[in-house]
Amino acid sequence: MRATIRLPFRSLVVGLSLTTSACATNPVTGRRELSLVSEAQEVQMGRDASRGDLQRVGTVANPAVQALVRRIGTQMAATSERPGLPWEFHVLDDAAVNAFAYPGGFIFVTRGLLTHLNSEAELAEVIGHEIGHVTARHSAAQMSQATLAQLGLAGASIFSPQIARYGDLLGTGASLLFLKFGRDDELQADALGFRYSLAQGYDVRESPKVFTTLGRLGGGAGRVPEWQSTHPDPGNRVQRAQQRIAETPPTAFANARVNRAEYLRLLDNMVFGENPRNGFFDRSRFVHPDLRFQLDFPGGWKTSNQPDAVIAVSADNGAQIQLVPGQGTPTQALQGLLQRQGVTVKQSAQTTVNGIPAVLVAFDAQLEQGALNGLAMAVRYGDVTYVLLGLTVPQVAAQHGPAIEATLRSFRPLTDPAALNVQPARVQLVTLDQAMTGQQFVQRFPSTVPAEQVYVINGIEAGTALPRGTLLKRVVGGAGR
Repeated sequence: MRATIRLPFRSLVVGLSLTTSACATNPVTGRRELSLVSEAQEVQMGRDASRGDLQRVGTVANPAVQALVRRIGTQMAATSERPGLPWEFHVLDDAAVNAFAYPGGFIFVTRGLLTHLNSEAELAEVIGHEIGHVTARHSAAQMSQATLAQLGLAGASIFSPQIARYGDLLGTGASLLFLKFGRDDELQADALGFRYSLAQGYDVRESPKVFTTLGRLGGGAGRVPEWQSTHPDPGNRVQRAQQRIAETPPTAFANARVNRAEYLRLLDNMVFGENPRNGFFDRSRFVHPDLRFQLDFPGGWKTSNQPDAVIAVSADNGAQIQLVPGQGTPTQALQGLLQRQGVTVKQSAQTTVNGIPAVLVAFDAQLEQGALNGLAMAVRYGDVTYVLLGLTVPQVAAQHGPAIEATLRSFRPLTDPAALNVQPARVQLVTLDQAMTGQQFVQRFPSTVPAEQVYVINGIEAGTALPRGTLLKRVVGGAGR
């Protein structure tokens, strides 16, 4: 959850008619194909989704980084098959190794992805790939399917979109942040990204490095990148990229740009990984240094700290707790949530939780999908109203009810100096003053992340020979959380 509370993600359903089908010409293939959305609808869908992410997640506060991504993307898009789209390019302040495209030309890369790349040419390959999803209308097709799925989940969202979005914490559900592309779409986007990068004068011989890095992450060095889960690997991408390189005339590489050093310098002092200032879990305790509060979730539950919500789901998936920002006073926040069709308030009381005035409400909810038992609490702490919500299906209400109430009542001020002063890990650049191997580098310049992770983010191995003057990344700070 961010220190600056933003509005929840809004539904993308903007009056899209799904009852009328039409044919359109694919801008990339030239073939006529079935399309459920017009280009105007495609742009509107993408714009709405883009605004939601910008509010919910926020962007990296580095104008030079934003300018680089915008420049690469804008130049590629201008010479693509769809130059007239209202293209936008943003860097999200998200630790996930990810990049994604919304219909209509709204492209995002994450801070986490940038810290795992090592040149402007590698970044161009990723941006070109995402542009390819838009020019070939892959995103529009997938977003239409996701919108249909989200409509099916809408009935489960009693109080806020978060309930539907995080109902299955281990899966992607129908979240539009996780558009799934098929094998053919991925192969086509890879080829388009290669072509767009080559046309802009980038050294596409760097492209295999992107897929190598993602493959190493998926193999166990850190969490599996979102880019792999949302862009399923259609095969050996490294070999496919190498084949494209072999088929490219050698003259195309005469003045090709890599811009490794220039790119790496933009990463110096960038936050690496999750930023604990936005809240973190210490086992089952959730701590938020900037907002100065903490609370204890039940042990053994699956937990997740999202930009606009903190979520916990029981191991049997029969109960859920979430913490979200509310509007107005605590009483107003709960009134707005509970005055919904099918909700019956059983008990309401003013109370005090660890010295903080609170409103606590027990309720039942009858939905089309079935019944739910709930307990909601709202508090005003600092300048923010928080709503803590616990939900269970009736079959496990007796089992999970006490744990839910204990979690809600554990909301309290954060006073631990170590937690209040925790700082994120950051990228630090090192210029080698002598030749050495990758292993010697991590020994001489220690990082606060494992050696294997340092190898991955630099695109090297332990035995890689590194010449004098090589610019490399290490990770410092952020330890002792």
